[in-house]
Amino acid sequence: MWKAPNRPKHEITQAFNDGIVTICAVCDAAKAGYAPQEKLAEKIKLRFAEQRLGINRIYQSKQAQVEIVRVIRVPAAGAVSPQDVALLEGKQYRIDTVQKVMEIYPPCVDLALAKIEQEFEVMA
Repeated sequence: MWKAPNRPKHEITQAFNDGIVTICAVCDAAKAGYAPQEKLAEKIKLRFAEQRLGINRIYQSKQAQVEIVRVIRVPAAGAVSPQDVALLEGKQYRIDTVQKVMEIYPPCVDLALAKIEQEFEVMA
């Protein structure tokens, strides 16, 4: 007989089956004394689960003049910040917000991804 897994405080188990996202930091790759040259440096790779982009989030982002195009859920990693860029399915997205999700096991965060007009070069 199947028995539900024992989770602390009866939390819901989150699966991350939709793919892998690469979180990158934007850094200056220019030599000292030269004009800044922004490139992406890989920080961490995480599995993700696609989330629904709600109508409230769409309208709030338009009020802030930001175009949120996707929301993904990833395991909580202290390395993710709103200054980073997410590489997902060959496209680059700016991380607009990082929101902690409550009552989910393992601990995870939702990343609101915004459209990038200018794509960055990835460092080798």
